[in-house]
Amino acid sequence: MAATPAPQTLDLTAKDTQSVASYVKSGQPYVWLTAAAISVAFIITVALLCLTAARGMPHFWPADLLKAEYQEPGAEPVALLAELVSDEEVSTARLISAGLKLDDSKPFHTRDLVKVGNRDLYGADFRYLLDEWILNRSYPEDAVVLERMEWGNFHGFLEALKENGSVVASGEQAWTAYAERQRRADRLHHELREIEKGEIGSINYGLERVRLDTRRLELAGKTRDNAAADYQKLDARKAELDAGYERLRTRLVEIKTELARDALVLKSVDGQELEIPLAKIARGYRPNAMGLFAKLGLYFEKLWEFVSAEPREANTEGGIFPAIFGTVMMVLLMSVFVTPFGILAALYLREYAKQGTVTQIIRIAVNNLAGVPSIVYGMFGLGFFVYFVGGSLDQLFYAESLPSPTFGTPGILWASLTLAILTLPVVIVATEEGLARIPRSLREASLALGATKAETLWKVVLPMASPAMMTGLILAIARAAGEVAPLMLVGVVKLAPSLPLDGNFPFVHLERKFMHLGFHIYDVGFQSPNVEAARPLVYATSFLLVLVIVLLNVSAIRIRNRLREKYKALDG
Repeated sequence: MAATPAPQTLDLTAKDTQSVASYVKSGQPYVWLTAAAISVAFIITVALLCLTAARGMPHFWPADLLKAEYQEPGAEPVALLAELVSDEEVSTARLISAGLKLDDSKPFHTRDLVKVGNRDLYGADFRYLLDEWILNRSYPEDAVVLERMEWGNFHGFLEALKENGSVVASGEQAWTAYAERQRRADRLHHELREIEKGEIGSINYGLERVRLDTRRLELAGKTRDNAAADYQKLDARKAELDAGYERLRTRLVEIKTELARDALVLKSVDGQELEIPLAKIARGYRPNAMGLFAKLGLYFEKLWEFVSAEPREANTEGGIFPAIFGTVMMVLLMSVFVTPFGILAALYLREYAKQGTVTQIIRIAVNNLAGVPSIVYGMFGLGFFVYFVGGSLDQLFYAESLPSPTFGTPGILWASLTLAILTLPVVIVATEEGLARIPRSLREASLALGATKAETLWKVVLPMASPAMMTGLILAIARAAGEVAPLMLVGVVKLAPSLPLDGNFPFVHLERKFMHLGFHIYDVGFQSPNVEAARPLVYATSFLLVLVIVLLNVSAIRIRNRLREKYKALDG
């Protein structure tokens, strides 16, 4: 009787084994594994966005200014007016090895990173201080932060306001008068930029066109004797432009004179007095006297400046609009170039090419191209597009500009073409996979109704393959938006003097160099002389770039889903 349960146990184990095997064969474990992988990828992406946002976005918040005394043991106290940036726990042994006199009975100490500003007075605007040596802390409401065009921020106290060298207000009245005069200075700055970059830029462009047209006549063998009318027309155009330039130059002198009228007299926390013209001040505020809503307003104002203004102070101040513009324009040009070639290549491989060894070798080569390091594409673009194609274009169509190259130098056109070749395999593979999913019966039905093969491809096959085509294109855009290495060889620069798109004919200047968000991150992060000032801007720019790429991918999913709904036969 005791031996009877054993066969039942073995039977149950066999059933369980069969059940597990059946469950594995059903594919459900792989579905859950895929879902887990997607969840992990989504969590990592969100965590990356949160990290970059947490490190970059607080940079624009108007933090309070701490007034205190910093006193090291056995030394005189030093006056301090600074913004607390961050703090960290540091081991006592490490601080002692750095030369600080500390009691080693305490294993760790808190070290603060503070922004003291006043780089022109102190040499550096960031310092590391021991928290326990910061004494007599207070937050005076009259402490002033001035964001300057040069030398970074100034931290101090406003003493007086001068007009043409004479004091017109002092104390609290000076601060009230400053706000209105700063708005006046901002208006003058805006007019100055409009004239210098807009009107004078157009005149300089026109003068350069006159010079090149004159040189073209000379190269054609035309002189002032046998082509007097052409030369007279150019001379008249040049005289008109010179007169316009003189008129604008006079206005520039007037604006600069008006900007030099007002100046602020300020005093640092250690008693040093400094006079700063309003022409060199971008913004001024009293953070300790501001309420929450006032700080929120200033925060969004600085955020808007970050995405809409030009950079200054070696790209560590101001905005990144030229980099955003250059990135978007380059990606759009790349999309225009890569889409037709990628689709046509996929159509030929899937619909026209004879399926055999050669076609398989081509497919293998296309797949392998996706794994080639991007810097190799940059070297190819530099050698083929810039030096060969661009140099040939200069010889044929821009001989009057030589030896100065027009297209024979890195520019946004060559950068777009280089990235088009880099992302071409993605578009080809995605499009070919989409074409392979179209049932053969639909092609045969179209042909049976009298349509030609070309009409079948254009009106039946391509529309139904459009979800895969769009997904491949957007993935290519997402990759191109983040590439940096090849762009360093074929057109991207630290600071572009003018945008590739402006109001001068032919309006789109494909030969110009441009700024790029990815390269801007590299430049600010690794080439900036002021590391602490650059660090939050690296995170803020990275956050913007990652956000753009995420939005592109979300857009790809939505477009794909809409197209799938429109062509439901794809699921058949």
